Amino acid sequence: MERDALIYEADVLVIGGGLAGTWAAVAAARAGATVILAEKGYCGTSGVTASAGPGHWWVPPGKRAEAVAARNARAFGLADTSWMARIVETTWESIPRLAGYYRFSLDDGGAPRHRALRGPEYMRAMRRYAEDSGVAILDQSPALELLRHADGSVAGAAGYARQRRRPWQVRAAAVVLASGGCAFASHLLGSRTNTGDGLLMAAEAGARLSGMEFTSYYTVAPAWSSMTRSMSFAFARYFDAAGRELPIPPGQDATRTLARALLDGPVFATLERMPAEIRAVLSRISPNFLLAFDRAGVDPFTQRFEIALRGEGTVRGIGGLRIADRACQTDVPGLFAAGDAATRELIAGATSGGGAQNSSWALSSGQWAGEGAAQRARMLGRRANRRVERIGGAGLRSGAARAASEQETAALIDLIRDENLAYDKNLFRSEEKLTRSLAKLDGAWSEIRSRSAPSGAASLRLREIAAMLAASRWSGRAALARGESRGMHQRTDRPATEPALAHRLIASGLDRVEIAADVAPQTKVA
Repeated sequence: MERDALIYEADVLVIGGGLAGTWAAVAAARAGATVILAEKGYCGTSGVTASAGPGHWWVPPGKRAEAVAARNARAFGLADTSWMARIVETTWESIPRLAGYYRFSLDDGGAPRHRALRGPEYMRAMRRYAEDSGVAILDQSPALELLRHADGSVAGAAGYARQRRRPWQVRAAAVVLASGGCAFASHLLGSRTNTGDGLLMAAEAGARLSGMEFTSYYTVAPAWSSMTRSMSFAFARYFDAAGRELPIPPGQDATRTLARALLDGPVFATLERMPAEIRAVLSRISPNFLLAFDRAGVDPFTQRFEIALRGEGTVRGIGGLRIADRACQTDVPGLFAAGDAATRELIAGATSGGGAQNSSWALSSGQWAGEGAAQRARMLGRRANRRVERIGGAGLRSGAARAASEQETAALIDLIRDENLAYDKNLFRSEEKLTRSLAKLDGAWSEIRSRSAPSGAASLRLREIAAMLAASRWSGRAALARGESRGMHQRTDRPATEPALAHRLIASGLDRVEIAADVAPQTKVA
């Protein structure tokens, strides 16, 4: 432990201050635990929810069975209806509790609208809710590694407080990882901090991942902007550089059709088909959407503008830490996962949960994880006097070679983006392309493992790169092992869906990545 480290102790440590993390912290505190929340940025403004207008899977009791059945029909056999029903029920019970913190808009009858919330206000409300619940928040304090007891259970975490320029350590009976997904350094709005840190930390403790092959979700955005708000593009018309309108089919094929056109040249869009009544309320539904156009001097309703597809990795992809029980505990005792850090196969199968389902998952899994962590703290205590070890590796305690230069670091990030987000490699997969990408990613992993790690704030970016590389290799290996096309995972050399592969795939390991079929039934809930 560093001599100048900030030392804390709590029953539950929550890593991540987005939607899942704040709900987890509130739930753990409500269950009687003392809670510390460590956030990489500023809790209340960081993450993808704070820049969005999140909807929720908001279904009245009488319509739930039908809604769950309809969604399960699009899950390609990998979802679990019992978990779907559970998040619908938890969402229905939880959102109204925000009444004292969030000003809900009203419908024509004067009833509050609970389904869709305004992201910036939602996250500010969640911060106040957590603070009023007694949660201690450490802002600008990214976690870098987990602490582990001799019995293999998790004992807390260590990180770096940017503003105080000092390392920190929290000893805790249980840890909730709500650190978000991995966007592979794309230009997705709000994803700057989504570098898969929690996935790497958990894997170093022995946790396994699931659904990592489902990472090919893209969102349309103006070519010059990160403004990825998909609702408005439901009304878009698209054109090639010659002005010919592109026939874009509805559903999942829309993204692949646009990607094919973008591989041939620039694509332009217009939102002229958006109805007048929606244009009139657009600034309230998506307050920041028109800013990108205003700043560029473009009227999207009358002028054509160039577009791009922004990859979302595991954010609105599916993969994350495998859930081992109904409290969202991972395969590692004392380590819980919530939100985009956890796999969403349970509720979405092989297709993206999109905004509404993912928000309900974040809200629900956060609370289940927080309650489970608090229960573990009650049962076992903090064990704060026992000796623990720090278990961070790549990017923290690497080999003896010199540290990576800024140019080498930038080159690694470019490699991660290209091998994970390039349309031809990710949306039109094949064994040949995946094998070639993995060779490059494996080489980069060996390189970063050999580099000496800088200290203090300089260590943060190298650790993020290590996390993105780890997620890249789990994703690529799982995609190679899934020798078929299923949901968002599409292979040009294996276009059929194979009944024999209607099961989840588990990824594990760091230097050597292993892929196996998940045949354990323990994730079924009553």
